[in-house]
Amino acid sequence: MYRLLIVDDEEMITDGLYETLSGCGLDLDLCKAYSGREALNWLHRTRVDIVLSDIRMPGIDGMQLMAAIKRHWPHCRLIFLTGYSDFDAVYRAIQTPGVQYLLKSEGYPKVIQAVEQAVAELSDSLRVNDLVQRAQEKLNTLEVLARGEYFRHLLHGANPASNLAADFGKLNIPLDAGRPVYVAQGDLSRASSAVSSYASRHESAMAVTLLAERLLDGQVRSLGMIDRFGDVVWLIQRPADGPDADAEEDEASVLSYLVGQFELIQQACLSSLALSVAVTLGDRPAEWAKLSSTYDKLRRQGQTRTGDGSQMVRTLSLDAACCVRERSPRDKSDALSAHLDAGRRDEFFQVFDELTASEQGNASSYLQELYYTISLVLLSYINRSELENQVAGFPALMRPDEFASWSDAFAFLRATSTTLFELRSSGERNRAAEAIGKVRAYIEEHLDEDLSLVRLAGYIHFNPSYLSRLFKQECGVNLSEYIEAARIERAKALLRGDDLKVLEVGVRVGYEASQSFTRFFKKALGVTPQEYREAARK
Repeated sequence: MYRLLIVDDEEMITDGLYETLSGCGLDLDLCKAYSGREALNWLHRTRVDIVLSDIRMPGIDGMQLMAAIKRHWPHCRLIFLTGYSDFDAVYRAIQTPGVQYLLKSEGYPKVIQAVEQAVAELSDSLRVNDLVQRAQEKLNTLEVLARGEYFRHLLHGANPASNLAADFGKLNIPLDAGRPVYVAQGDLSRASSAVSSYASRHESAMAVTLLAERLLDGQVRSLGMIDRFGDVVWLIQRPADGPDADAEEDEASVLSYLVGQFELIQQACLSSLALSVAVTLGDRPAEWAKLSSTYDKLRRQGQTRTGDGSQMVRTLSLDAACCVRERSPRDKSDALSAHLDAGRRDEFFQVFDELTASEQGNASSYLQELYYTISLVLLSYINRSELENQVAGFPALMRPDEFASWSDAFAFLRATSTTLFELRSSGERNRAAEAIGKVRAYIEEHLDEDLSLVRLAGYIHFNPSYLSRLFKQECGVNLSEYIEAARIERAKALLRGDDLKVLEVGVRVGYEASQSFTRFFKKALGVTPQEYREAARK
């Protein structure tokens, strides 16, 4: 879903465009601002894909806004509306890529057509089949392989050497060894069955890294790689701060940019590669010495999803010390643990069956070791997930002697594993219902305030696109439709009383301007608020 921001200092024009575009059938998340300053606040808070703006506005005008848009969201399309013959501004606008110009007198059909064109251009820019093809040329180069091996070494526990800068220089790594990095982890575990094999999964992960490299290029330095579990990890640095830069404000701006760009990367992966990617992103840059612990915390938290998590961009606070879990020295145990943590059921049981398929003929000591190896993986997951009271026979995990044969013992482990995957799925559904319940309660309590998708997403710390999809999945209606229905019901209840004027009722349901409230109410019920009140009295 693309996000469109409408900007005009004339409230009736802004509201009219909002209502027109809401009803034209385009799949857009609409936001509105009544000044250039308010529009800048939107640009700092969230990704914006299309801006529909007046050129002449008091304070920050359209041309100043265009400069800010190109600085923060270079992929954003801009449509200028004006009633003035401002040829200088028009000339400058049409010289800028991704900018259209319309006269206000051309009417709503032209506006809708321009928006449709902008949506088409955005969609085309995300179709990167040629990029995936070119990725094959880089796939087998020694440089890419060496970089990947080097950073896997760092991610999985090795301490960075004191000559980190020298290593970066030898491997031509486009990052500064003297500055911290943002770390993001992309989980392909919800991808289609096409990535079930190791080779296809690795190929898909490489395609995702190359695609992301294109969409992140320009605003930040980035390097993508594949970790030992077949998922993608990005290391990202913002440009070096200037002498007058506000580090805290710049950090918030970079984080907002990264969340927005990862949403675009998700859309591109879905449309071009048919892959669904969940992203977990640290909320601040990490020092190189803490790279391994930061990555491990991101990977762990990314495995605890709300709903299916397939298109989620989660930001994770790195205030607390990152906890590094103990890793078993056995590769198979690592694989089992990784698949269980990530919810990859088929891959888990494939490894499980490989381990237990040859139990016949093996020494009892080997089978005992194998039983305890798998049991420890399950026990660790149960303890971390606090599932002790939900798993039948939990104490038997450490007592293989309770079973009549090793076949019975491994069958018990397999049944316990099945239970854990079922509990995980149930937990995801419950967390989704709980999150949407919080959103609905917030809406009921704040009908007189801004209930934009961006604000609601910030309230529960989701990215806006994921919240929109999850709400529709859980409630069966779009979030905007739900909010409108709630406002109508509240307005009807208030109008049936005599305590408030119609204007006051409008303010109570989020409409400061009486004209906007009247248009909204009549569109929904076919009568004005005053007509409804009079009919209710009769």
